[in-house]
Amino acid sequence: MRCGRVGAFRTFNVNDDFNRESMKIEIEIEIDSSLPSARVIRALDERVEVRGAPTRLRLDNGPEFISDALKQWARHRHVELLHIQPGKPTQNAYIERFNRTFRTQILDRFVFTTLDEVRRMAEDWRHHYNYHRPHRSLGGLSPIHYAMAHSPATSTFE
Repeated sequence: MRCGRVGAFRTFNVNDDFNRESMKIEIEIEIDSSLPSARVIRALDERVEVRGAPTRLRLDNGPEFISDALKQWARHRHVELLHIQPGKPTQNAYIERFNRTFRTQILDRFVFTTLDEVRRMAEDWRHHYNYHRPHRSLGGLSPIHYAMAHSPATSTFE
């Protein structure tokens, strides 16, 4: 049996600006060796099915986010696409902070041998992040508990 590191992979994380919740895409954080716009659109469609379409999406300028296909998807669903200025990650500070935390607590700590292993550990971490990790910006509450406290109609779909 031969064990080795999994090659390079990408993650697609979607967070809610209101309560900093890491949104569940498909079964887990979207992770693969490549995440083209068609894959991003499929993941967003699954999110829309569960939670409805967002008013707007704040995105960086990766090729999957500036594609004509994503622009058409957004127009069809009346979703405004807000692209940050190149080289200005602070314009998308919540997701940048989330990505840094995800990277330091999961991606940089382990040597993964398969993409399934990355997916499983990422999903376990995402669940902990949403339900158990307190956020100072949310008054010490986890994202799910903050949403429940500030919107009685909020229900989570896990």
